[in-house]
Amino acid sequence: MQRIPRHLSLWLMLMVTAFFIQTAQARELPDFTELVKQAAPGVVNISSTREVEQRRMPFGGSHGQDIPEFFRRFFEDQMPPGHGQRGPGSAQELQSLGSGFVISKDGYVLTNAHVVDGADSIVVRLNDRRELDAELIGADAKTDIALLKIDGEDLPTLNLGDSEKLQVGEWVAAIGSPFGFDHSVTAGIVSAINRTLPSDAYVPFIQTDVAINPGNSGGPLFNLEGQVIGINSQIFTRSGGFMGLSFAIPINVAMDIADQLRDDGRVSRGWLGVVIQPVSKDLAESFGMDGPEGALIADVAPDAPAAKAGLKAGDIVLSVNGETVERSATLPRLVGRIDPDSDAELEILRDGERITKTVTVGDWPEEGMPMAASGSDKSDPRTRLGVTVASLSAEQLESLGLSAGVRVEQVAPDSVAASAGVRPGDVIVSLDQQDIDSGKRLSEVVSSIEGNRAVPLRLYRDGRSLFVALRLNEK
Repeated sequence: MQRIPRHLSLWLMLMVTAFFIQTAQARELPDFTELVKQAAPGVVNISSTREVEQRRMPFGGSHGQDIPEFFRRFFEDQMPPGHGQRGPGSAQELQSLGSGFVISKDGYVLTNAHVVDGADSIVVRLNDRRELDAELIGADAKTDIALLKIDGEDLPTLNLGDSEKLQVGEWVAAIGSPFGFDHSVTAGIVSAINRTLPSDAYVPFIQTDVAINPGNSGGPLFNLEGQVIGINSQIFTRSGGFMGLSFAIPINVAMDIADQLRDDGRVSRGWLGVVIQPVSKDLAESFGMDGPEGALIADVAPDAPAAKAGLKAGDIVLSVNGETVERSATLPRLVGRIDPDSDAELEILRDGERITKTVTVGDWPEEGMPMAASGSDKSDPRTRLGVTVASLSAEQLESLGLSAGVRVEQVAPDSVAASAGVRPGDVIVSLDQQDIDSGKRLSEVVSSIEGNRAVPLRLYRDGRSLFVALRLNEK
């Protein structure tokens, strides 16, 4: 028998090894075919129609314009066939396409609030091509959840999972209608959990790399067991399209909102009545902390639950009912899920000491606290801050909702105040936790502060309070 040449034998061995490696890897990759077969009937296409004054491009852009980088809620806007261009100010029907899924056999459907926002009519198209008119039961803009109702019996529903058990690295899949292509399936992994996005403090988002595009909004995100663990809601984009960063609302959050909308027609969430801001490294040092943590209270609304419990500007909330407030965005989420009129134990840092306050949480009001702005007599204290300030009358302070403060008239370039971001028009309320009611008082406090030490400066700007950290030079 003729022997196989050594070099050929080595080549064959390498090929066989590569084949088995590829086979093993293929076996490790998930197979979504059964998941899709079982889940697809419960996923629906949602078409909402509203009248607008003039035609808008998808995402609010226009031809020839670049779309900046930002987090975007999205769905596909399309003009119905046969509609021509009309002049500005004329009413047109604009159709928005999104996704959703059935959560009860009698026809409750879950989707995003922005998919049906301002809709005059809503139509739900089922997997079997039936089109049914839908009633909007309720919507919550803060969590971007909407609950619809269609007439039906024994409708196909989806199995709901537990988003609290979700882990980073898990495989997940999405089914939706990107650009109107019904029941498109995409897959990826969970990139992160408990993400906080701008203007969405009440949702601990699930971040994935699942391909999501306009029309996917409101569609389900599945785990490998075929359970819904999220609702696709937003993407991070520079171009307006998918770039590998997608965000879904955890199903536990969504169902809590849906239950409230179905039972009460509205959503109740806990409210403290405070304005908060992040604790930066410099602010942490100025408050004598080892490092940044918690949520810094910049302002407290009069007669709000926080005010009644004795919380005040400059307090740093470190925990709520034993749960750590890792960053400022965590606080609204923790408080928001507390039932109104319930007591909450808040651990706060005040004047370098940790104390506990019991707050009877309120219900989120329909409107925010009113603020105003004004100005008055000038004064020019020579301080190490590098600012010119003006005193405020009692009437002006009352209109701003403040008990003390001086208005900044000028800020010297390259000054300590300029470096900290102080602007003309700001009202200096306190410095180093001491109220400032005049230019003279400001000079006195500044003079008493040793150099090269970060101190907190509380400002009132554009209707809200905030803290900045000042590091004063040597006297």
